[in-house]
Amino acid sequence: MNSFLFTYRETEPTDRIWIDTFISEHWGSNLVVVHNTSYCPSKLNGYIACKEDEKIGLITYQIKDEECEIVTLNSLIENNGVGSSLVRLVEKEVKGIGCKNIWLITTNDNLRAICFYQRLGYQLVNVYPNAVEESRKIKPEIPLIAENKIPIKDELKFCLRITT
Repeated sequence: MNSFLFTYRETEPTDRIWIDTFISEHWGSNLVVVHNTSYCPSKLNGYIACKEDEKIGLITYQIKDEECEIVTLNSLIENNGVGSSLVRLVEKEVKGIGCKNIWLITTNDNLRAICFYQRLGYQLVNVYPNAVEESRKIKPEIPLIAENKIPIKDELKFCLRITT
C-alpha cells in the first residue's frame, strides 16, 4: 500500500456544483437511486478527502432517527486508506450523536465494495433480489451489465451496529 497524506473536511454549500459533477461522472447522473429512493448527494451531509488542493474522495450520508445511511462513497485513489478513513469519520460522528446503526446498499456486481465493507466489519443483513429493476424505472441510466460483466440485478444491504 502506498501511503500519502490527505485531509478531510465537511462538505459545504459551496461544494454543491463540484459534488453534482463528481457524482454525475461516477454514478451516471447527479441523481442516486438506492432501494427505490432518489437522492441528490450534493444536498446531503458529507466529507471530502483532499490531497493538497485536489479532491480525491467523497462520502455522503443521511441520518434518520437513530440510523445513518451511507448513500455514496467514492475514492479516486484506491488502496491508500481514503475510503476507509471517510467511512470511519462518519462512524465516529454518528456514534457521538447516538446513532445505533450505520447501513448502506450496494449492488451484487460491486465486488470491491462487498469485500471493502466486510473488511470494515459491516455485515450483509439483507438481499433484495431484482431490486435494481425498480430503481431503473426512476433512473434508466443504471446499466444492465457492470464493467466486470456481472448483470446488475440485486441490492445488498450491509449494516454496522454502533457500540458505545
